[in-house]
Amino acid sequence: MSLAHGHPYLAIPGPSTMPDRVLRAMHRGSPNIYEGPLVEMVAGIWPDLRAVAGTTQHVAAYIGNGHAGWEAANSNLFSRGETALVLACGQFGQSWAAHARAMGIEVQIEDFGRQSPADPARLEQILRADREHRIKAVLTTHVDTATTLRNDIAALRAAIDAAGHPALFAVDCIASMGCDEYRMDDWGVDVTVAASQKGLMTPPGLAFVWFSEAAKLRCGQGDMASPYWRWGPRAEPAEFWQYWDGTAPTHHLYGLREALTMLLHEEGLAQVWARHDALARTVWAAFEAWGAGNPAIALNVGQPDWRGRSVTAARFGGDAATRLRRWCETRAGVTLGIGLGAGTPEDPNADGALRVAHMGHVNAHMTLGVLAVMEAGLKALGIPHGKGALEAAAQVVADRA
Repeated sequence: MSLAHGHPYLAIPGPSTMPDRVLRAMHRGSPNIYEGPLVEMVAGIWPDLRAVAGTTQHVAAYIGNGHAGWEAANSNLFSRGETALVLACGQFGQSWAAHARAMGIEVQIEDFGRQSPADPARLEQILRADREHRIKAVLTTHVDTATTLRNDIAALRAAIDAAGHPALFAVDCIASMGCDEYRMDDWGVDVTVAASQKGLMTPPGLAFVWFSEAAKLRCGQGDMASPYWRWGPRAEPAEFWQYWDGTAPTHHLYGLREALTMLLHEEGLAQVWARHDALARTVWAAFEAWGAGNPAIALNVGQPDWRGRSVTAARFGGDAATRLRRWCETRAGVTLGIGLGAGTPEDPNADGALRVAHMGHVNAHMTLGVLAVMEAGLKALGIPHGKGALEAAAQVVADRA
């Protein structure tokens, strides 16, 4: 018998659960795109976009997903043949590197694997060895959506400075913006990339690139900065249409306005970060209890300080993760994330890995409900696991609420 009939729940790392308020804000007819209320509303969005990224500098928006954000950043940061150093600790660092290479950028990858964040000491060594300053920019993820590793962005910036290298510093915050603490200006980041569909609680379709004054002065006029991707007119438009190089994504903007109001002006960004931290620890507590009874069950990232607060990657061994995901979705209405990038020669399809998202418009009962469904699935499928997971998770909520 299936108990999945009812409101389904997505526990995948984007698109995240959309607030009803955001969806209602989008449910309207098309507005005048030349003057009036839409133009006035958008004028208030830009300061809030700066605030959510922790910057007073520049921001450009694009109609597109996170990959569009990569392309926008790459197009403005580099000319063809210039060099990027990519610090990869998972699928999305590797993918950003591949995207840059396909655009004609010379890419040097330093791969830290799937279970360790980028090492600032190693970054400093690489930059000191680059005596000709061929590396124009260092690219990395804040939280890699696949491995769920979180890099210490401030420490990486300090390594660049310690090396005395002029490289710009670019960070992919697609999986962390509005979830993990992030302070672009305080941490010395030059370019930040994010998208609407995760912590910003708005449907897929908007990409954002924040950039520093230093990046503005050194970039944006190269041979890849085509009229559509060039960030200058979007960040400082003379006319409203230049924000988008054409027609505005009107309904996404209504949704984004509501989402930013909820994040910044009602809950408050510090509380948003604290909520995500508490819910992440709730998930970790359950996995620790399950793993106590089965060593095949473990979080991908061993050290809590290295884990992102928006999504958790875990392994179950064999094909247990795929069987559990299918049971949760078809029998109980909860969709878990696939083990993206977790394939191995022994498990090429990553059937032993999955991800649990706790990003965006998520609260305690949603997260505890996901964990309860997962425990039911473990029992129904006969997958060995330790006891006390739900009690441990509930205790985290009790202690933090």
